[in-house]
Amino acid sequence: MFKILKKEELGPGMILMEIEAPYVAKSVEPGQFVIVRVDEKGERIPLTIADFDREFGKITIVFQEIGKTTHLLNSKKEGESIVDVVGPLGNKTEIESFGKVVCIGGGIGVAPIFPIVRKLKSKGNEVISIVGYRSKSYVFWEEKMKRESSNLLIATNDGTYGEKGFVTDILKKVLSSNSDIRRVFTIGPVVMMKAVSDLTRDRKIKTIASLNSLMVCGMGMCGACRVMVGGETKFTCADGPDFDAHVVDFDSLAKRLAVYKEEEKVSFDNWKESEKV
Repeated sequence: MFKILKKEELGPGMILMEIEAPYVAKSVEPGQFVIVRVDEKGERIPLTIADFDREFGKITIVFQEIGKTTHLLNSKKEGESIVDVVGPLGNKTEIESFGKVVCIGGGIGVAPIFPIVRKLKSKGNEVISIVGYRSKSYVFWEEKMKRESSNLLIATNDGTYGEKGFVTDILKKVLSSNSDIRRVFTIGPVVMMKAVSDLTRDRKIKTIASLNSLMVCGMGMCGACRVMVGGETKFTCADGPDFDAHVVDFDSLAKRLAVYKEEEKVSFDNWKESEKV
């Protein structure tokens, strides 16, 4: 069992949990994830590790209430436990001294981009961070990101905070005024990562996207997390989650993510009905 040490609401339906997981915290690196199961009968869901503390043996996950399992997870209170936290899984993000880099996080993707930003800074990189949110009420970790970034730029869709628009609107300006960007990292919705990739492709700036595929086993055996990369089938859990964004088939990824939308809705609706009994 894995104890919930802290629980915090970061924004509407956006939940942070610090979980006691000493063996995971001991070896995790930026870019890796865990598979979480709330109870003995629960499904397995992948969640990227947003922060970790090796000394105190804890990891931080940030998730958004969407379906049955994330609602069940949010029903847990501080001091309670969840049954499984398996990890760290996946490959760590390749981080070295590149020079000037751009890190882009959208929505919940701001959380997993944070440890990457921090590690890049520790390697002496100049890190320009661009983060995007739906509106001001969804803004979180601004100070954490600012502390680890050389420059932090914020966009909100409705203009209630930072610059009105999308992260790509800011990225266009950054690319136009900085000819020495060596690498771009992006985590967020598929449509956002695809748009980022489209902007950097012509400039030949290597861009790394962390993919959020459907996943079951987390170890490359079930095949549920397969994605097309460079015309080849790859498994997000074993080969990723980081991939060269310029050769990822984002359109097929988006279609796969939508395959079980109806089943997910039925499962959630049935669960909500059972909760009323």
